Amino acid sequence: MKYVVVQSGGKQYRATSGDILELEHIDGEKEQKITFNEVLLYADGESVKIGTPYVDGMSVDAVIVDQFRGEKIRVAKFKAKARYRRVTGHRQSLTRVKVEGINDGLASKKEKKVSTAKE
Repeated sequence: MKYVVVQSGGKQYRATSGDILELEHIDGEKEQKITFNEVLLYADGESVKIGTPYVDGMSVDAVIVDQFRGEKIRVAKFKAKARYRRVTGHRQSLTRVKVEGINDGLASKKEKKVSTAKE
Protein backbone atom coordinates (compact mmCIF):
# COMPACT_ATOMS: atom_id res chain seq x y z
CA MET A 1 0.00 0.00 0.00
CA LYS A 2 1.35 3.39 -1.03
CA TYR A 3 1.18 6.20 1.53
CA VAL A 4 2.91 9.45 2.42
CA VAL A 5 3.37 11.69 5.43
CA VAL A 6 2.83 15.35 4.54
CA GLN A 7 3.32 18.49 6.56
CA SER A 8 0.66 21.21 6.61
CA GLY A 9 0.10 23.96 9.14
CA GLY A 10 2.96 22.74 11.31
CA LYS A 11 1.38 19.30 11.72
CA GLN A 12 2.00 15.97 10.06
CA TYR A 13 -0.66 13.83 8.38
CA ARG A 14 -0.54 10.28 6.98
CA ALA A 15 -2.37 10.09 3.65
CA THR A 16 -3.14 7.60 0.90
CA SER A 17 -4.89 8.22 -2.39
CA GLY A 18 -8.62 8.82 -1.79
CA ASP A 19 -8.29 9.84 1.89
CA ILE A 20 -10.18 12.79 3.31
CA LEU A 21 -8.15 14.88 5.75
CA GLU A 22 -9.15 17.70 8.10
CA LEU A 23 -6.28 20.21 8.13
CA GLU A 24 -5.59 23.62 9.60
CA HIS A 25 -7.21 26.36 7.50
CA ILE A 26 -5.86 26.64 3.94
CA ASP A 27 -6.82 29.62 1.80
CA GLY A 28 -8.95 28.57 -1.16
CA GLU A 29 -12.46 27.77 -2.30
CA LYS A 30 -14.42 24.55 -2.77
CA GLU A 31 -13.25 22.33 -5.65
CA GLN A 32 -9.93 24.20 -5.87
CA LYS A 33 -6.91 21.97 -6.52
CA ILE A 34 -3.90 22.27 -4.24
CA THR A 35 -0.50 20.59 -4.10
CA PHE A 36 1.50 19.65 -1.01
CA ASN A 37 5.24 19.71 -1.71
CA GLU A 38 6.34 19.12 1.88
CA VAL A 39 6.41 15.30 1.83
CA LEU A 40 8.34 13.91 4.81
CA LEU A 41 8.03 10.18 4.09
CA TYR A 42 6.99 8.00 1.16
CA ALA A 43 6.28 4.28 1.55
CA ASP A 44 5.39 1.85 -1.24
CA GLY A 45 5.21 -1.74 -0.05
CA GLU A 46 8.65 -2.58 1.32
CA SER A 47 10.53 0.46 -0.02
CA VAL A 48 10.56 3.58 2.13
CA LYS A 49 11.99 7.02 1.33
CA ILE A 50 12.64 9.36 4.24
CA GLY A 51 13.25 13.01 3.49
CA THR A 52 15.95 15.23 4.93
CA PRO A 53 13.71 17.15 5.68
CA TYR A 54 11.61 16.61 2.52
CA VAL A 55 11.66 13.89 -0.14
CA ASP A 56 12.94 15.34 -3.44
CA GLY A 57 10.48 15.40 -6.35
CA MET A 58 7.51 14.20 -4.29
CA SER A 59 4.16 15.97 -4.16
CA VAL A 60 0.57 15.19 -3.24
CA ASP A 61 -2.39 16.48 -5.29
CA ALA A 62 -5.59 17.26 -3.42
CA VAL A 63 -8.93 19.05 -3.81
CA ILE A 64 -10.58 21.27 -1.20
CA VAL A 65 -13.88 19.67 -0.24
CA ASP A 66 -15.09 22.04 2.48
CA GLN A 67 -14.14 25.03 4.64
CA PHE A 68 -15.62 24.74 8.13
CA ARG A 69 -15.07 25.43 11.81
CA GLY A 70 -14.29 22.80 14.40
CA GLU A 71 -15.99 22.15 17.72
CA LYS A 72 -15.95 24.85 20.34
CA ILE A 73 -13.56 24.25 23.21
CA ARG A 74 -13.67 25.94 26.60
CA VAL A 75 -10.61 27.64 27.99
CA ALA A 76 -10.82 28.33 31.73
CA LYS A 77 -8.45 30.41 33.85
CA PHE A 78 -8.56 30.19 37.64
CA LYS A 79 -6.43 31.59 40.43
CA ALA A 80 -6.92 30.21 43.91
CA LYS A 81 -7.81 32.59 46.77
CA ALA A 82 -8.04 35.58 44.40
CA ARG A 83 -11.67 35.36 43.21
CA TYR A 84 -10.37 35.23 39.62
CA ARG A 85 -12.25 33.06 37.11
CA ARG A 86 -12.45 33.51 33.33
CA VAL A 87 -14.02 31.18 30.79
CA THR A 88 -13.62 31.79 27.07
CA GLY A 89 -14.18 29.66 24.01
CA HIS A 90 -12.34 28.95 20.77
CA ARG A 91 -13.35 27.48 17.41
CA GLN A 92 -10.58 26.58 14.98
CA SER A 93 -11.05 27.19 11.25
CA LEU A 94 -10.41 23.94 9.35
CA THR A 95 -10.26 22.72 5.77
CA ARG A 96 -11.46 19.31 4.59
CA VAL A 97 -9.28 18.01 1.75
CA LYS A 98 -9.55 14.92 -0.46
CA VAL A 99 -6.24 13.41 -1.61
CA GLU A 100 -6.40 12.65 -5.33
CA GLY A 101 -2.95 11.31 -6.05
CA ILE A 102 0.64 10.87 -4.97
CA ASN A 103 3.27 12.04 -7.45
CA ASP A 104 6.56 10.27 -6.79
CA GLY A 105 8.45 12.18 -9.48
CA LEU A 106 9.30 8.99 -11.39
CA ALA A 107 6.45 9.35 -13.92
CA SER A 108 7.80 12.67 -15.20
CA LYS A 109 11.29 11.16 -15.60
CA LYS A 110 9.87 8.19 -17.55
CA GLU A 111 7.97 10.55 -19.87
CA LYS A 112 11.15 12.51 -20.56
CA LYS A 113 13.04 9.30 -21.39
CA VAL A 114 10.29 8.18 -23.76
CA SER A 115 10.20 11.54 -25.53
CA THR A 116 13.98 11.57 -26.07
CA ALA A 117 13.92 7.99 -27.39
CA LYS A 118 11.39 8.91 -30.11
CA GLU A 119 13.58 11.76 -31.35
